[in-house]
Amino acid sequence: MILLQEIVSVQDGLTRAWHTQPVGDFGPVEELPGAAPSEEKLRQDWLLLVARQHHANFDLWHIEDEARTPGVSDAELAAVKRRIDLTNQLRNDLVEDLDRMLMGWLARRGLPNATAPLNSETPGLMIDRLSILSLKIFHTREEAERPHAPAGHAVRNRERLAILEKQRRDLSGCLIDLWKEVLAGTRRFELYRQMKMYNDPTLNPAIYGRA
Repeated sequence: MILLQEIVSVQDGLTRAWHTQPVGDFGPVEELPGAAPSEEKLRQDWLLLVARQHHANFDLWHIEDEARTPGVSDAELAAVKRRIDLTNQLRNDLVEDLDRMLMGWLARRGLPNATAPLNSETPGLMIDRLSILSLKIFHTREEAERPHAPAGHAVRNRERLAILEKQRRDLSGCLIDLWKEVLAGTRRFELYRQMKMYNDPTLNPAIYGRA
């Protein structure tokens, strides 16, 4: 069974690991055909997809740090901006993939209930927000524990950390409650496409206008 309760611990474990060791090859998440795979296989594919989406946010966080490095040249900034665009596109594509996998799992169980009230935010979008919170919490804790920091720095960051952790507890609880309601048939969500335009040469006038 797909368990959304696992997500926070998976994201935190990966955040810690990726800051100390190279990221391995995730490999492809296999397509899920009409014949249902085993529940354990589906769970592993799901956690792999959660990891890939979280890694897109991990990359985006650190690429954006490069853009703020003092003294970088205009050419370096332009290259970083292009990497940000591509990574953000991947991040959003993977949010859709998360929702698509959940919808496929639900469809085999006759869910979601088409007559149930619609939730405005999808699980994939909530998982994306949890991913960003995992990164914020990791780096804020680093700052709270940084040796030789200016006076008051640790106190300020411990206060920020408490706020971030509460935000994550609240959001995680909302995600789990939504999933329970979807399984009970009392709430539903739709697969929403992000419809990003900036990387599409046929939709961005700054690109096709120069062709």
